[in-house]
Amino acid sequence: MAGAPPRWPRWLYSAALYALAPLVWWRVWREHALTNRRRERLGLIPPPADDRPRLWLHCASVGEVLAARSLIEALLERYPRHRLVVTTMTATGAARAHALIEAQRQVGDPQRLQHFFLPLDFPGAARRFVARLRPELAIFFETELWPNLLAACRRRGVPTAVVNGRLSPRAFHGYRRLRPLMSQVLGRLDWLAAKSREDAKRFLALGMAADRTEVVGSLKYDLRVDAESVAASQRLCTRLGASPVWVAGSTHPGEDEQLLQAHARLRQHYPTALLILVPRHPQRFDAVAALCQQRDMGLARRSRQEWPDARTAVYLGDTMGELMVLYGAADLAFVGGSLVPVGGHNLLEPAAMGVPVLSGPELANFADVAETLRQGGALIEVADSEALADTLITLFIDEAERHRLADAGLAVVAANRGALERTLSGLSRLLPGK
Repeated sequence: MAGAPPRWPRWLYSAALYALAPLVWWRVWREHALTNRRRERLGLIPPPADDRPRLWLHCASVGEVLAARSLIEALLERYPRHRLVVTTMTATGAARAHALIEAQRQVGDPQRLQHFFLPLDFPGAARRFVARLRPELAIFFETELWPNLLAACRRRGVPTAVVNGRLSPRAFHGYRRLRPLMSQVLGRLDWLAAKSREDAKRFLALGMAADRTEVVGSLKYDLRVDAESVAASQRLCTRLGASPVWVAGSTHPGEDEQLLQAHARLRQHYPTALLILVPRHPQRFDAVAALCQQRDMGLARRSRQEWPDARTAVYLGDTMGELMVLYGAADLAFVGGSLVPVGGHNLLEPAAMGVPVLSGPELANFADVAETLRQGGALIEVADSEALADTLITLFIDEAERHRLADAGLAVVAANRGALERTLSGLSRLLPGK
C-alpha cells in the first residue's frame, strides 16, 4: 500500500528477539507469581467469560502500577460496563496488581479488575494475546512500547494510547539509534499523553506525529492518599514513639551502604534515631538485612512483625505495597535510586503524605518533577552520604524548617493536579459513545 511504513524494522527486531529467546526466557522464568501461569507469557490467556467490553492497561512493574492507581480507579468508575485488564512484566508488579484486585473485591465486583502477565513480544504471542483479550482500547503506561503488540492491536483495529508518556534523555539517546523501528512503532499510536514538554519533544524527534501528541502533565501528581493509609501511618508513628525517624525508600545496591553510614553519624547526635529502610526490590531484603547486621546496627524486620525497641537502629520495610504508609510515619523521607546512577524514584509520594523530601543528585527519571519541587522550595538534594548526614542533623534540630518543607511539598502536589482528568478526556475520544 502506498505510504505504508516499511516492514523491515519490525522484522529485524523480531529476528533479534528470536535469537535472544533463551536469555529472554531465563529472565522471565525468574519473574514467577503463584497467582499467574507462566503460559501467559505466550499469550495463552483464557478467553473472556462474557461479552462485557474490556479495557487494557499495561504497567511494567510495581512502580508503574502504584503510579497508575488513580487512573485504574478512575477507569473503573467512569466505565462501569467494562472490565479493566492490567498487565505487568514483573512478579512484583503482579503482586501489586492483585492487591488492587483484592481492594476492589471489598467494594464491588471483583471480576471487573483482572491481571495477566504481558506476553513476550514475539509476533505469535502478541497476536494470540490481543485476539484472546479483544480489548476496545489498549493503554500503555509511560514508555512501554512493544512493536509486535502494537502491530497486533493495529491489525485488529484496537486503538492505542501511551499515557504519562516519559522519555528520559538516556532512553532517548538509546532509542535514537533505533529510529526506523521507533518511527514505525510510534506511527501506530493513536494518542500520546506526554507528562512534560521535554518528553513530548523527544517523542516527536523519534517520529511521533504532532497532531496525536498532547502534553497533559504527570499523573503522579494525582496520586490518591486514602484515609486508610493516613490512619495506618498515624498508628505506626504512635507506635514508634518520639525518637527522630527518617525513611529511605526504594533503595538500590551501593546506596544502602551510604545511607547506613549517614545514619551512623546521625545516631552520634541522636542515639535513639531510627532509620526505616525500604529496598526497591524484594529479592534484596535478606541481603540488606545482612548488611545492617554486619554493621552492628540493631535490626527489626517488618515482615516478621518485629517492633523497634531502644536498641533498634534500623527498621527494615521488607513488605510490599506499604511504602506510602512508611513515608507517612517518618519525620523526613529520602527517596532512593538517587545516590547511585539509577535516575531516582517517585519524589511525590512522601510529599503527598506531608513529609519533607530529600534525594541524591541522580534524578534523570524524575527531572521535571524534581524541578517543580525545587521551584516550590520543597526538595533538598544532597551530593553524598556525608552531606546527607549533615542535612539530617540540621533538619532534626530545625523543626520549623521541617514543617515548611512539608507544607511546600503538599502545595506543589495540590497545584499540579489535573493530569488525570486531561488523560481521561483524551482516552474518551478513542472510545466514542462509551
